[in-house]
Amino acid sequence: MIKLQEKVIAELKVRPVIQPQEEIRTSVDFMKDYLRKHPFLNGFVLGISGGQDSTLVGKLAQQAIDELNIEVNTDRYQFNAVRLPYGKQFDEDDCQDALDFINPSKIFTVNIKESVDASVAELLKAGVLLSDYAKGNEKARERMKVQYSIAAMSSCVVLGSDHAAEAVTGFYTKFGDGAADLMPIYRLNKRQGKEILKELGCPEHLYMKVPTADLEEDKPALPDEVALGVSYEQIDDYLEGKYVPEAAQERIESHFLRSQHKRHMPITVFDEYWK
Repeated sequence: MIKLQEKVIAELKVRPVIQPQEEIRTSVDFMKDYLRKHPFLNGFVLGISGGQDSTLVGKLAQQAIDELNIEVNTDRYQFNAVRLPYGKQFDEDDCQDALDFINPSKIFTVNIKESVDASVAELLKAGVLLSDYAKGNEKARERMKVQYSIAAMSSCVVLGSDHAAEAVTGFYTKFGDGAADLMPIYRLNKRQGKEILKELGCPEHLYMKVPTADLEEDKPALPDEVALGVSYEQIDDYLEGKYVPEAAQERIESHFLRSQHKRHMPITVFDEYWK
C-alpha cells in the first residue's frame, strides 16, 4: 500500500535533491515561455513582502523579463513589484533590501490599511464582527485584489510564491496569497528555495530570517513554525522522503488532509473530491 507521504511527494512534484542552476533555468524559462505564448501580455506582477519566497520569485521574474527583452530586442516586458503594507510594516527594511536585490522594472506601493479597515467596518455595520484571524485573511485577499488590478491595467499576469512546504500544509489564504496565475516555484520546498537564493547572491538575512505571515494583530509577527506546530526542517525532510518523527508526520499529514480544498479548483457536482 502506498504511504500518504509518497502520494504527497508525487502530487507536489518535490525532488529530494536539486541543482540550483537547473531550477533557476526551469522557473525562468517557464515564465518566458508563458509570455511568448500569450503575445498580448507585457509581464508580471508580484507582491514583495521582504520574506524568502517573494524575494525568490521576484528575482526569477526579473531575470525572465531581462532575458526576454534582450532576446526580442524590446523594452516592453516588465516586472511590477508591489509593496502592500498594512500601515507600517515591522520589517520594512527587509522589504527595501529585497527590492534592491531584485531591481524590478517598476515598483508600486499600495497601503491596504484604509481598504481593509473600511471593509471590516462595513461588515460590522451589517452585523458581522470579524475575528482577528478572519481580518488577517481580509488583508491577504485585499493584497491579491490590488495585484490583479495592477495586472489588469498593465496587461500582465499575477505571480504567486506558493511552494511545496506551503502547499502541503495549506499555509496560505484561499483566494488571497494562494490566488495567482503562475506559481514558478511550486515544486520546491523551503530548504531548496534557500539554496537557489544563495546561488543568486541574495543577502543572507533575507532567506535566513524567521518566516512569518504577520496577518494577525493579536499575534504580531507570529512565526510560521509556531502557527503550524511543526518546523520547516521537518516539513522539508518529509517532502524529500526522509524520516521524520511520528508526531511531526501526523501534524504534516493532518494539515495536508484538512487543506485539500485549497489545492482544488471550485468544486462542482462532477467532482469526486467532496463525496
